Amino acid sequence: MQRYLVLADGTIFAGEGFGAETETTGEVVFNTGMTGYQETITDESYCNQIITFTYPLIGNYGISAGANESIIPSCSGVIVHELARRASNWTSEMSLDEFLKLHQIPGITGIDTRKLTRHLRDNGVMRGVITNNPDTAAAILAQPARVDQVAQVATPRPFPSAGTGLRVVLVDFGLKHSILAELSRRACNVTVVPYNTSFTQIAALHPDGILLSNGPGNPEDVPTALPLIRELQAHYPIMGICLGHQLFALANGAQTVKMQFGHRGFNHAVREIATGNTFFTAQNHGYAVDPDSIQGTDLLVTHVEINDGTVEGLRHRNHPAISVQFHPDATPGPHDATGIFDDFCAMMEAARSQQKENSHA
Repeated sequence: MQRYLVLADGTIFAGEGFGAETETTGEVVFNTGMTGYQETITDESYCNQIITFTYPLIGNYGISAGANESIIPSCSGVIVHELARRASNWTSEMSLDEFLKLHQIPGITGIDTRKLTRHLRDNGVMRGVITNNPDTAAAILAQPARVDQVAQVATPRPFPSAGTGLRVVLVDFGLKHSILAELSRRACNVTVVPYNTSFTQIAALHPDGILLSNGPGNPEDVPTALPLIRELQAHYPIMGICLGHQLFALANGAQTVKMQFGHRGFNHAVREIATGNTFFTAQNHGYAVDPDSIQGTDLLVTHVEINDGTVEGLRHRNHPAISVQFHPDATPGPHDATGIFDDFCAMMEAARSQQKENSHA
């Protein structure tokens, strides 16, 4: 079955269809990871996006439930150069084609993904349509794009991820389950709450610290989070990841900008300014903190991306609050940066000790 990708600038790529037999639209982006296609597809940060995989063969090890980053993927479509004819892995439960059919996500294979990636790098990511009839694309693209991605994917109700240690309230903007896994490895007692939870409701949980999760879309589309973050950082240690990092920056007076094609993959080298140490990171973001906007705020830059100088980490001057643009939880990707979670736990331990001292004074 022939299927087409039609970009907003009129460029058309022809290929073969797989996955769901449905039409879809979304921002067309590319991911440079060589593995981890299931974790990528189920990452809620890709909500309403059509994912192009630059690695030429995708689907060769199938799909297994244990690799999901969310229960229901929210991406709009999947583009690959070659779809594996059969999956070979002892954990595989179904093929990628079957998985996309199950979740009503269309795919297209057989196009030149190198050419598509170069086009997006040169012209910037843009909206596109996966369709069996390219004549319908213009009408679809004329419709306004949704800007409520966080509301689409964030949990509507609180839920626990039980542990025996530090109490963490995780504010969900589009959570990756691997973040919960890293907190669980540190025995944290986590409560996940919706992104629009009030400060009073969070305070009633008596947290030792707050984690602002990753998530999809433009951080400026979540303005209600900013006063909440400002109030939280005055009372609790905070750590932000990806979208949480961008919201932390906005809450403290910095600005964010849309990148031409973003960082999506897990080969991004990041330098920690204080130590000079460099490590590889997993990343998935199309927006970044504007470095010129940080001057005059209470924020300090702690990490930068080596290739393009993107702000990759921040610390508050007056509060125990940090954030990183990359994913220290990885999955997929290198685990070079998992120590960030240890830093967060150390911040919570220090704050807890200080609170005990103050209560005994």
